[in-house]
Amino acid sequence: MSRITAINLEHATDTTRPLLEGVQKKIGFLPNVFKVLAHAPAVLASYLQNSAALGKTSLSATEKEAVFLATSQVNGCDYCLAAHTLFAGKAGLSGQDILSARQGELNAYATLARQVTESRGHLTVDQIAAARAAGIDDGKIIEVIAHVASQTLTNYLNNAALTDIDFPAIEA
Repeated sequence: MSRITAINLEHATDTTRPLLEGVQKKIGFLPNVFKVLAHAPAVLASYLQNSAALGKTSLSATEKEAVFLATSQVNGCDYCLAAHTLFAGKAGLSGQDILSARQGELNAYATLARQVTESRGHLTVDQIAAARAAGIDDGKIIEVIAHVASQTLTNYLNNAALTDIDFPAIEA
């Protein structure tokens, strides 16, 4: 049971309603994480703006999903693991790819995301060198870190709120 109640669209404020309607239109339904974020209109707006900006990074959809899955696994966020399992499948990752990404083993992006999350950004010289050797340049290293930071916000929110999962069940 959720510790922070999700705000239904009909109870949203004039500030958050258009934002929530935009999410619903884009995704096809209104996930509970956004209904929880609606308690803090500035945070909801900021998260949506940040997500839109990060959508324009040079990482491919599968690379981004690998980052989201690895980060959410380390942070123990069942909600985000469910959501990004669905989105990763839609982006073309197989079930095995998704499991590998969660462990940070699918590709260099998943590995780097896992390392960033586990170390709270304190990467070693060897870890950065390995990312570069795998073809991740400095710009992409920064993009991975930005995606990890954004994902960590929703991971921590869902972990604290115990947001009710409204995505299909996932395998552990």
